[in-house]
Amino acid sequence: MFTLDLFQKRVPRLLLGQVFFLAILLLSSQSARSDDTDWGRDHDLQTVDHLDPIIIDATLTLPKLIDLTMAKYPDTTWLKSLEEEATAISERSKSWTAGASQAILGYQSMSTFKLNWGTGMVQVPLWNIGQRDAQHNLANEAETSAELQAVGIKLRVAGLVRIALWNMALAKIRYEQAEAELDIYEKLLATIKRRVELGDLPRADELLAQTELLQKRSVFTLAEAELMHARKRYTSITQTNKVPVVYEENLVAIREIEQKHPTLSAINSQIERKQAEVNAIKAIGSGQTHVVAGILSDEGQDQRSNHAEFFNVGVIVPFGGSAHAQPQIAAVNVELNKLIAERQQLYRDLELAHHEAEHNLEVNRVELSTANEQKKVSEELLTMTQLSYSVGEIHLIDLLKIQSRTQQAILYAKERAVMLQRDKALYNQAVGVIP
Repeated sequence: MFTLDLFQKRVPRLLLGQVFFLAILLLSSQSARSDDTDWGRDHDLQTVDHLDPIIIDATLTLPKLIDLTMAKYPDTTWLKSLEEEATAISERSKSWTAGASQAILGYQSMSTFKLNWGTGMVQVPLWNIGQRDAQHNLANEAETSAELQAVGIKLRVAGLVRIALWNMALAKIRYEQAEAELDIYEKLLATIKRRVELGDLPRADELLAQTELLQKRSVFTLAEAELMHARKRYTSITQTNKVPVVYEENLVAIREIEQKHPTLSAINSQIERKQAEVNAIKAIGSGQTHVVAGILSDEGQDQRSNHAEFFNVGVIVPFGGSAHAQPQIAAVNVELNKLIAERQQLYRDLELAHHEAEHNLEVNRVELSTANEQKKVSEELLTMTQLSYSVGEIHLIDLLKIQSRTQQAILYAKERAVMLQRDKALYNQAVGVIP
């Protein structure tokens, strides 16, 4: 309870405290409203000259951003080579011959009897039974594998874009909060300085406020640096400084890793391609059968009456050469079994990533509710503390502690809201959903 005399002595102090209190409330309400689309603005509080600007593009969507990133992704060259390989195998399987034909030309001369022989032959390799079908199947598997590799790479690109976007969003939230806190403490120090000049507060309060302000400047500088790093990582991945206005995702209800998951489909297609390659090598057997056709011309002196020409046809059939194909089959089998082992490990990794994404989503839903409640309570406590400080019931150190805890609660609530949206995107990534 205040006596009348005590109240009269504190009127100037109370008025100053009310001004301070209203200023804090105004600043707090302004700091709570942030323009989430203002990624590229220049801040007056910028402490470092280095700036990585980000531009909001209203025409850019998340799927379009992923497509643009995919077009510039380094693996694009590799994907093109896979398509070229599949086309080359397909063209070979359409050929009527199993390989290149050969032309054989010869000439013999016997001067004693004045005889001359000229020969000309063509040797054509034939497909073994089932070999052409095996090559055609290999071409189909190679084409399918090339397509599914592209989808798998696109999912990887989508993951990189998702992480870059949400890391940048988190860095932006922390930067804006640090900026708001810095502004609040600058105004707080100005108010305290004025009250010290009026003799209303001790010099120690001013020094304490200056210490807190310097600490907030350091936090702001580091937050600004992290935001610039996040922006640079984003532009490095996407090769653009444009950001979609909206990139939040709806959660896709997939409860387990399915076989049609793009990453699994990609490695399964590689396994099937290798198996087709083994079958194509086995179909060669001991080698290719060749058909040989040619002409033998016997030339002598002009007065000879036994001039003759012969047409020859023959077949060359290989045998006993299967042992020579075994090393090549074994080499492909090594690659095949390596892919099978990688698929088993990949499935385990995908299951683990799915479990972690699902768990993080559940945790952040609960944490967001708790954070919002904590923010509400902290803001109420701060209001009471500011009133108490304005009438001299508590010391500045107590106000600063409550102020710091409240700002942390506000930041934590904002972070959890962003993390929940991020976790939805990462859950979709884990189950293989491409925007």
